[in-house]
Amino acid sequence: MKLVFLIGNTAVGKMTVGQALAKITELSLFHNHMMLEPVLEIFKTRNSVAVNRLRDVIFEEFAKSDGYGLIFTYMWAFDMQSDWAYIEHVKSIFAPYGTEVYYVELVAPQRVRLERNKTENRLASKPSKRNLAFSEQLLLGADEKHRCESYDGEIPFENYIKIDNSHLAPETVAERIKERFGL
Repeated sequence: MKLVFLIGNTAVGKMTVGQALAKITELSLFHNHMMLEPVLEIFKTRNSVAVNRLRDVIFEEFAKSDGYGLIFTYMWAFDMQSDWAYIEHVKSIFAPYGTEVYYVELVAPQRVRLERNKTENRLASKPSKRNLAFSEQLLLGADEKHRCESYDGEIPFENYIKIDNSHLAPETVAERIKERFGL
């Protein structure tokens, strides 16, 4: 089994690249908002405990399945030890099954991400982003509060690639990922 962490800042294109990668491989896509949106709908606020418990159920059941692999999108704040710990937690769920783990970091400047924040695909898949003014505030606030782009050499994992997807189509990025890791 394979586990692909597709990481990057807000609106960098994680879900869209994940969708493209799922189309050209046998990987299933589990993007962050698949759990976040239902929790927001029910609780009217972000309930991280509920989101994480629901994610764990998906991870645990998928790890036990005969699925080829899973793409998980995640906004990793590299300046927060809790996010590093969360990645290790997810890996630990898959570890007993001999899962191969890959890390793909997408990067793009803020101006590109602000434009992507308004795309049709993003708004269709993520209802909480449809209030564009609020969504833009969240993006700018996250940029001020956290560092969601790794420093050169910071990611210690063997199966890691960093792609500036500012001017690349999601399908091009997906092909690069597929080829790089033989997915």
